[in-house]
Formats: sequence, C-alpha cells, structure tokens
Amino acid sequence: MEGIVFKSTGSWYLVLTNESKEYKCRIRGKLRIKGLKTTNPLAVGDCVRISVEDRAQGLGIIEELLPRKNYIIRQAVKKNSHAHILAANIDLAMLIVTETFPKTSLGFIDRFLVTAESFRIPQALIFNKTDLLDTQQIVGLQQKIKLYESIGVTCIQTSAIKKEGIEDLRSIFNDKITLISGHSGVGKSTLINLIAPEINQKTGEISNFAGKGVHTTTFAEMFKIADNTFIIDTPGIKELGLIEIENDELSDYFPEMRALSQDCKFNNCLHLDEPDCEVKLGLEDGRISESRYLSYLSMIEGKDNRR
Repeated sequence: MEGIVFKSTGSWYLVLTNESKEYKCRIRGKLRIKGLKTTNPLAVGDCVRISVEDRAQGLGIIEELLPRKNYIIRQAVKKNSHAHILAANIDLAMLIVTETFPKTSLGFIDRFLVTAESFRIPQALIFNKTDLLDTQQIVGLQQKIKLYESIGVTCIQTSAIKKEGIEDLRSIFNDKITLISGHSGVGKSTLINLIAPEINQKTGEISNFAGKGVHTTTFAEMFKIADNTFIIDTPGIKELGLIEIENDELSDYFPEMRALSQDCKFNNCLHLDEPDCEVKLGLEDGRISESRYLSYLSMIEGKDNRR
C-alpha cells in the first residue's frame, strides 16, 4: 500500500494512504542503513510503501521510500557531516520574511532560494509584518522586492495583523504542495491560520529580550487546505547551512549569474578573480546586485548566513 508522509516526529510517521486512511507508522529497521547521512531518513512529503500492522488501531510499518522528485535540505545543526531534509516532493518553496522583529537577513534569504533553485523548485518570498515598517523601511523593502522579482521569485507583502495580502497569498497555493519556512517569530503559523482556520496552528509571542521568535511548531506537518492543495508547515529555522552543493556549481543556482556565466572566458570560472569574467563585469555595471554577489561569496567561503 502506498501513501504520503503527512507528519514526522522523528520516531513515528503519520502516513495518508491512497485509500485516504491514516496510519501511524514506524520505519522498517533496514530502511535506516542505506548510507543516507541525514538526521531524518524520511521527511514530510515523501511517498512511501507501507504494510499494515494493526488496521483497527491504524498502525503500520514503512517498508520502502519511493523515489523523490526533489527535496529541500540543509546542514544538520548538531551534526555538520549530516543533512536534515525539511520536506520532499514539493511544487513551491515559500519563505516568510520580516524586515524587523525579527529581521531576516539577505544571506538567509539567498541561501533558501539557492537550496530551492538547485532542484529548480519555484520560489516565493512573503514579506510579512509590513504594518511595523516606517517610511525608510518601506523604501528598502520595495528595492528588495524589485530585485527578487527580477530573478523570477514571486513576492507578496502581507500584514497578518491588518489581514492585508491574505487573498494574494491564498491564490498562489492552488493545486500545489507548498513548503512554508522561515525564522521563528515571522508569523508563519498566524498566516497559515488566516488562510486555513481549520488547521489552528499554535502561535507564540516574540521574545522582547532577544527580538527573536519563540518556537511554536515542533514537527514538520502537511495539511490539506483544498482539493489538490497542500501546505507543509515546518519548525522555525535559525540557520540554513548549504549541503550537496559544490563551489563550481553554486553560481548556476543564482539565475542572474547563470545567464551571464556562459560568456565567461573559462568554463569553470568561479567569478572571483578570474580574467574576463562576465559575472564580475555584471557586478560592475549593475546586472548583478552587490547584495546577491556578497551572498554568493559567503557561500563560497562557507560562512554563516547572518549577514
């Protein structure tokens, strides 16, 4: 029997079968020893094959992980040699972003976009809490939106408090499986509750001491909000370490660099100090933004994403 992982708690997985029945499942032991260097052998969105252990109690065993079409992955926080898969088989990768309280850095945004772009997963940035912005911050926000829209990223402004932009946000979920991610405290669960009140995700207050969010989502979970329309809510992410991306392929996941790199003198150009580099020329004449190039450099150098 086949199904989709709707919730992962680390040891148990909630699987919705193609018969629309839920089973609480454990993993067959051999599934864990296939050389996967991940902290979670299965992720929400994974398609699996299960066997029924107790139909009356809704218990099953996951026997096989079916091939993934894509996934969003990051470096594990406590195990640098391991990865953590946020979700699999998604159609849209959405990042909730805030300009303040808490502030989402450009480095973090770009790492999320690169991670999704490595699988050519379409991306969306939702700029929430616009009601908190002053005139200068609004100008800065508009500049960011112009930049990211120019490279094909969908951008929407929302205010959960004023319920602004909610219909625009709701419309882009249709007929997709959407991963929703972001720092703790950006209003992710609040926005989800406005879009689909029946989900009733827990929300929390921002810590006044640190200006950071309090974790309210503990485990990744998928929800059906309409026919053929699903969202995956994930715990707040503090950092997003890249994994499975080599330096010589990184620029391919920056669409604006990908478009120029074919005109570089060298096929293996890293766009650092090589001669006749079209990307560096693009940086000089404005075709490549300085903030995006700095994000690229930080990823090449293996630095964190707090810029």
